[in-house]
Formats: sequence, structure tokens, C-alpha cells
Amino acid sequence: MLRSFLNNRYRSFGYAFNGFRFLWKEDHFKLHLLALVLVISMAVYFQISSIEWLFVVLASALVLISEAVNTAIEKTLDFIKMEQDKKIGAIKDMSAAFVLLSAFSAVIVGAIIFIPKIESLF
Repeated sequence: MLRSFLNNRYRSFGYAFNGFRFLWKEDHFKLHLLALVLVISMAVYFQISSIEWLFVVLASALVLISEAVNTAIEKTLDFIKMEQDKKIGAIKDMSAAFVLLSAFSAVIVGAIIFIPKIESLF
């Protein structure tokens, strides 16, 4: 029974990592990861506090998760109906808006944390 449970968990992780491979092919996901590398570099350079790290990690996770959900929604809708459809287009637009809202929120968090630190350099 334990062996079966562990095998199922192992397969589940395999499916999740397979999902990462699909996400890695998406240009927007790569763009968000590039932005994350920049933010992490700035955070290390400015030696941000633990609380600031918490906000950076949460905001960054929200953006990446939003992009992953958006991609899954778009791929699902493309699978369901290949031709143009106004209702499907509206759903895709709302899904993209979710990513945009999370990205704007992350920019605000970044501005609150990093603008004072950047200003202190001058």
C-alpha cells in the first residue's frame, strides 16, 4: 500500500514537471522568468529584508501562477474550438487580464521595495 502511494506521488511529480516543459515553450512565461531573475538580482544586491523577500516571492509566484493558469485556459479553449469565437475570445481576454493584473501588482510591490533603495544610491 505504501509503495503504491509513493509510486502515485512520483508519477504526479512527473506530470507536474512535464507541465513545466510545456510552460517553458511559452514566450510570456520566459519573459516573466527573465523579470524574476532581474528582481532576484536586485533583491540580492540591495540585501532586502526577510519581509521584503516575502512580498517579492509572493508577488512573483502570483505572476508565474497566473501565466500558467492563463496558458492552460488558452490551450484548453484552443483544443475545444479551433475557429474564432467571440465568447471564447472574451474568456481568453479575461484570462490574460488576470495575468496583467498580477503583473501590475508585482510592479507595485517592486516599486515600493526598490525605488527607495535605488534613490538612496544618488
